[in-house]
Amino acid sequence: MGHIASRDAYKNLEDRINWFTQGAPVSDTLYKILQVLYTEKEAKLVSLLPVRPFTAKKAARIWNTSEARAEKFLTHLCEKALLVDSYHNGVRKFVMPPPMAGFIEFALMRTRGDIDQKYLSELYYQYMNVEEDFVKDLFFVTETRLGRVFVQEPVLTNENTLHILDYERASHIVKEAEYIGLGTCYCRHKMLHAGHPCEINAPLDVCLTFGNVARSLAEHGGYARLIDKAEAMDALERSYEHNLVQIGENVRENPAFICNCCGCCCEALQAARRFSPMQPVATTNYIPHVHEETCVGCGKCEKACPIQAISVKEEQPEAEPQATPKEKEAAAKKRRKLAAVNTEICLGCGVCARNCPTKAIELQRRPVQVITPVNSTHRFVLQAIEKGTLQNLIFDNQAFANHRAMAAVFSVILDLPPVKQALASEQFKSIYLDKLLSMQKKKK
Repeated sequence: MGHIASRDAYKNLEDRINWFTQGAPVSDTLYKILQVLYTEKEAKLVSLLPVRPFTAKKAARIWNTSEARAEKFLTHLCEKALLVDSYHNGVRKFVMPPPMAGFIEFALMRTRGDIDQKYLSELYYQYMNVEEDFVKDLFFVTETRLGRVFVQEPVLTNENTLHILDYERASHIVKEAEYIGLGTCYCRHKMLHAGHPCEINAPLDVCLTFGNVARSLAEHGGYARLIDKAEAMDALERSYEHNLVQIGENVRENPAFICNCCGCCCEALQAARRFSPMQPVATTNYIPHVHEETCVGCGKCEKACPIQAISVKEEQPEAEPQATPKEKEAAAKKRRKLAAVNTEICLGCGVCARNCPTKAIELQRRPVQVITPVNSTHRFVLQAIEKGTLQNLIFDNQAFANHRAMAAVFSVILDLPPVKQALASEQFKSIYLDKLLSMQKKKK
């Protein structure tokens, strides 16, 4: 009977996790992962918590306990990086982070002895590198991506530097952040424990978090170390030098993280290769252009590209129709190798340009610009509409205790294109929302 109760606790937690727009497909491996991360009691209580931020008072009501006991237990969950906390107008709030970027990664962002990190890494490897459901759900189910790539600013020309927008700069994110945390790269840490160490020996201490996430991870359990802006820029520079790709939260305002990713360990970059030409993350607004007159075909760009989007090929000039065999042979000897970019899959990170010894690769603005969600609420709503789970976000049992939170979701919906507004209305089935949309049409 105890075994059944235990199974129910973790099953309820699985259901709670999949109430997110971003979920985690159920499997025996996920069940084992949750057993490592959560005790049975923790699984049971966390499964009852709302999706949106909540107070200790609200948790106390849900758990039928005192506010003091609820806050103590919530703090304990923060110390295990299963929750993060924040402060709004002096009121402490808690939220359960999604699986990724969230509690799955946080468990390996520092060395810890309270769990078996090698066993957990092996489970992660099975769940994400062998089984495909989680990766497909994470990166490809919605049109709006979880993450986006930042361009390597040092390789931009002066002209491009004039046109780059603030939110496209990793340096701007660092400059504007109230808190910056530096932690261990979860991907490389996982792969090291799983017996697949980083092929390029990239640094581990380059995982950047920002804002309340950084502060919470640093204050509770030391999953990140609070650093200043100069040290954060140093982490970016070290990442550039190791040809790492900067992938951050796909929002313009206050992104929670920037990862510095290698092609051999990062799930997103691995997915870019495995499921090409589908792109798992939003690209930059840049694309590399090869100047053939200065390209020497050395292959350094091809070797450095983390997703195999650039290759070196021989020129194939058209042979003169009247050429003799000797003339054709002489022409073949004159053929030279040139770098070629697969623009369909290129992320626009700039790693290739950084590695070109003759500066033959130049980043140019894409003809069609990539649209980035404004903030996390904007991204959540877009993904929920695309996934057909908007009702989960709206009708979460404790999600919207005040009209301000509800208004934030509605304001995003009202700014969407008509097609997505219609999808939202269909999913929500709300007379209130229908009236808001009809009023919006009249104003236009």
